[in-house]
Amino acid sequence: MTILTIGLLLPLLGTMIGSAFVFFMKKEMAVRLQKSLLGFASGVMVAASVWSLLIPAMEMETGSGKWAVLPAAIGFLMGMGFLLLIDELTPHLHIGTNQPEGMRSHLSRTAMLALAVTIHNLPEGMAVGVVFAGADSGTSSISLASAVAVSLGIAIQNVPEGAIISMPMRAAGNGRWRSFLIGSLSGAVEPLGAVAVLMLASMLTPALPYLLTFAAGAMFYVVIEELIPEASSGEHSNLSTIGFAIGFVLMMVLDVAMD
Repeated sequence: MTILTIGLLLPLLGTMIGSAFVFFMKKEMAVRLQKSLLGFASGVMVAASVWSLLIPAMEMETGSGKWAVLPAAIGFLMGMGFLLLIDELTPHLHIGTNQPEGMRSHLSRTAMLALAVTIHNLPEGMAVGVVFAGADSGTSSISLASAVAVSLGIAIQNVPEGAIISMPMRAAGNGRWRSFLIGSLSGAVEPLGAVAVLMLASMLTPALPYLLTFAAGAMFYVVIEELIPEASSGEHSNLSTIGFAIGFVLMMVLDVAMD
């Protein structure tokens, strides 16, 4: 397998490993562990957005002088707006709540939980695709090692995320294999999204800074709208803060060390 193929599939593998926790753990995940993992996932996504997407996008535009930040600003806001639109239109249900969001529908609870996770995973797949497109374009701002670091960091983040998805499914009465499959399939959108963005970026190379920061904006939306509120509500929110710090530093070190 090529490095590109491995890089595109790593995040899905991380989700599958996390989803497999249903075979080894009790029906419910401890609140302390869930808070820690949500914080960790938030830290990884924020660090990946800054070091692997926003900064390289601005470095690509250094010849534009003071306007170098403009593509980054536009792309970031477009990414936030795109996820806001998807969030408003797609019927979905967040873990731990009984109030559906998005357009009204007659979908089952399981289907709406899966759609919520799909919304969450889409920007991660986009981020992987666009950094590999940046590395393939030959720009000095993004190396192949840096692209692999982003993929690996998201894969590590997806391990607890897979568990956070599959364990509540199991607690809701689904069988172990069904919970595992639903959790695993929630990550399938990532390689699909990565391939779609990779193909688009290859045709629109001049737009690469916009695509990089579009992915960053989308990832920030997920962190601010979903992960941080879930991690900070109720008891043990300090554990999510510690988890955020660990995830942020780990992703930062991965990106810098593998550059």
